[in-house]
Amino acid sequence: MQIFFPKEKDEEIRATILPEVAKKFVDLGIEVLIEEGLGSSIFVDDVLYSEVGATIVNSRDSALNSADVVCRINKPDGEEITKLKKKGIHISFLDPFNEAELVKKFASHEVSAISMELVPRITRAQKMDALSSQANLAGYSAVIEASRTINKSFPMMMTAAGTISPSRVFVIGVGVAGLQAIATAKRLGARVEAFDTRPVVEEQVKSLGAKFVKIDIGETEETDQGYAKELTEEQIKMQQEGMKKICSQSDVVITTAQVFGRPAPKIVTSEMVQAMQPGSVIVDMAVSTGGNVEGSKADEYVFENGVTIIGMSNLPAEVAKDASQVYGANLFNMIEEYWDVESKLLNFDLTDDVLKGCVITHEGKIVNDLVKDRM
Repeated sequence: MQIFFPKEKDEEIRATILPEVAKKFVDLGIEVLIEEGLGSSIFVDDVLYSEVGATIVNSRDSALNSADVVCRINKPDGEEITKLKKKGIHISFLDPFNEAELVKKFASHEVSAISMELVPRITRAQKMDALSSQANLAGYSAVIEASRTINKSFPMMMTAAGTISPSRVFVIGVGVAGLQAIATAKRLGARVEAFDTRPVVEEQVKSLGAKFVKIDIGETEETDQGYAKELTEEQIKMQQEGMKKICSQSDVVITTAQVFGRPAPKIVTSEMVQAMQPGSVIVDMAVSTGGNVEGSKADEYVFENGVTIIGMSNLPAEVAKDASQVYGANLFNMIEEYWDVESKLLNFDLTDDVLKGCVITHEGKIVNDLVKDRM
């Protein structure tokens, strides 16, 4: 079997796979094709892939057409789908709820498309959960970016000239990214508070040494996958009112709130931004899905009344080598899980709980119920 790892577009710093993970594929008996320059953005030379048994190719179209499996980070453009091998497999983040035409093109070209966002959050699938591994690094990067931008230090400092008080950090949304943001801010010495619509995360917040903020917004729920369910307009207003004072007292606000498969909720209003102290920083981690903060813009720094609103849409790429390492490991764990050692082929069984959740097209049809419901 042949797997191809194409180079990402220029704006993407991460590489799909590092040489040490490529070797694991080779050791399974898989022919690994690496597009020339795959790791150049993270200073990984082609020769390092060659040394572990991978083949470097300079004809992208030819490799797309011949490979049984194509693995990448980001979704392809429509034209590249037509170049994929019929009955082949394509694995990447696909944003399937917002890319109906792309999904239809995968189906019409008879390519089995796996969407890494849809890997279910079950114990067996944790090792394949690229969304969580990237979110973890994003949470870390958000805090580091805030610490670089703010005009004061994070930890309390005792000096001969007096005591410098610690920065106050408020994290909104306590999923994987939020928990890592809390942990990183605490390690840097900040005073950290956090809020989530799911009361069940309170113990996790406290275990990291942060304070859990309680705001009564009525009954809330979470999905089977552990994501927060969408709030009503009334609940969002109650939440905003409860957070307004905390935001005004915070030096850094980090928002991570996302609703699975839907646009991110607007939870920090312009009024709340206006109430914050000049010099404060907001990091909108949900900017790529519409943003949690009024006025935030993707891949821009917005300045509002002395407050800096950071809207970086690819925070994992701030630690690109680590992000590449864990993403490649997620891909390998998925392939290995379904690899038949004797036939040296993938056992593609759609009754399997993991595949049933993340395969969106197969044998010319859209097979994922969640995606079909949104088409």
